[in-house]
Amino acid sequence: MSQDTADRDPNDSTPSDATPSDDAARDERHRVRMQRKKEVVDAKIADAKRDAGVLLVHIGNGKGKSSSAFGMVTRALGHGMKVGVVQFIKGGKPSGEEMFFRRFPDDVSFHAMGEGYTWETQDRSRDVERAEAAWAQAMVFLTDPAYGLVVLDELNIALKYKYLDVNKVVADLKARPPMQHAVVTGRGAPPEMIEAGDTVTDMQPVKHAFAAGIAAQAGVEW
Repeated sequence: MSQDTADRDPNDSTPSDATPSDDAARDERHRVRMQRKKEVVDAKIADAKRDAGVLLVHIGNGKGKSSSAFGMVTRALGHGMKVGVVQFIKGGKPSGEEMFFRRFPDDVSFHAMGEGYTWETQDRSRDVERAEAAWAQAMVFLTDPAYGLVVLDELNIALKYKYLDVNKVVADLKARPPMQHAVVTGRGAPPEMIEAGDTVTDMQPVKHAFAAGIAAQAGVEW
């Protein structure tokens, strides 16, 4: 093996016999592509002139729906927003996000109002009662313009099992203050919620550790 071969970065895709002129041509092609891309992106940004509260809906069987929502809580706090959180279904045990955001009661009003997984509770009437109480709390936030972001975690599950009237829920979300953002999470979202969302993200699994026999881990799953 020559010294030149030994010193090459294995991740460098540049042919070993490339010349300075080849590098310059590649760099120029890249510059032209990025210039064209910038023109397209700048035009789209220029067309987006309207400010408005956004309804985000996180759906799908993959991991990350709630994780993304709570990442947005952190982002909102960084911008000085007041945040309201209502967790449907969840509440049987404290989660990492609940334990963390409860440290900031002046900035985050956190309400975990479920009693655990529906297959654990096995009591539909009780689940309906808890969902209705959670929605009453959600309405406190959704009618108060002081809250810049409202997170309705696992609301889609409550709608999937018809614990709440989806038409009323969608109407209430549409009637929230004009600049208030809201995030709805959970698999099994009804079509009405997907239609209502301004930004809808479908998170699908590629691999999951649980399928390989790895137990749910603190700090990762809850």
